[in-house]
Amino acid sequence: MKIGIVGSGAVGATTAYALVMRGVGREIVMIDRNQKRAQAEADDLLHAVPFAHPMTVRAGDYPDLAGSKVVIITAGVPQKPGETRLQLLEQNAAVFRSIVPNILTHAPDAVLLVATNPVDIMTHLTARYAAEFGVPSHRVLGSGTTLDTARFKALLGRHLGVDSQHVHAYVLGEHGDSEVLTWSEISIGGIPLDEFCVSADQQVTQAIRQEIDDQVRNAAYHIIEGKGATFYGIGSAMARIVEVILRDGRAILTVCTPADEVVGVHDVTLALPNLVGGSGVILTCLSRLNDDEYSQLRRSAEIVRHAIDSLDSTQR
Repeated sequence: MKIGIVGSGAVGATTAYALVMRGVGREIVMIDRNQKRAQAEADDLLHAVPFAHPMTVRAGDYPDLAGSKVVIITAGVPQKPGETRLQLLEQNAAVFRSIVPNILTHAPDAVLLVATNPVDIMTHLTARYAAEFGVPSHRVLGSGTTLDTARFKALLGRHLGVDSQHVHAYVLGEHGDSEVLTWSEISIGGIPLDEFCVSADQQVTQAIRQEIDDQVRNAAYHIIEGKGATFYGIGSAMARIVEVILRDGRAILTVCTPADEVVGVHDVTLALPNLVGGSGVILTCLSRLNDDEYSQLRRSAEIVRHAIDSLDSTQR
């Protein structure tokens, strides 16, 4: 199956590398307005194929996306010093206004997967532009808090001494400062967290919870401060989402996709536990949260909705 990647920067290239290493797909097409960069990344990735799985990796242009099952969008303008979030949004909205029609002109049946930040709002805009081509919103999704959820599971698993794949926990809401770590839902191998701690003679005190919360919520800031960008985690998260789509994996992932209403906030896009398969998002699986988590999720939804409204007001 063919996978397109629009944007051959660090995130796009690392996503492609993760796809190659996992053996997801059969052909990857790299597209970038800097064609030399796309060609260089494609060549470098192709040279890794003999050490991984049979696959073709090549650079191309939008017509080469024809027949793609999934098209990943990582393109966008980076935020400059002194630039507001709204100014960044305006620039990236203009970029996407061009990219999305170009993709769908040549790959009208593709599932669109967005990684560009702020991912919730960029996914919302992608769905809006895609709707002009008759694409239903469930075929447009963003990485959401898939990476944040992985960070949560990794940190909690390390604290408990448990393989993080057996830690079932979600981060919901905005991929950003207002995200919600849903402690009330956590289970370890199907055992509620508090029960597991008793049987394993472990403790997750309020101080430990706060420390893990801070590490999850501020992970990107610390990584960017140390090395300039985050890409291994998000590249791996994107590869996992693509794998689920291509294989109709029916996995529950905290991707973001447009919703008519979330906790009382209408027409908003933010991350929730979503059942994902070959056609994109199949079903939202939000369980009962405690009162505090519900309030936090509503506030997060309101923040995203306000950003969308602010952007819309500048474009009228």
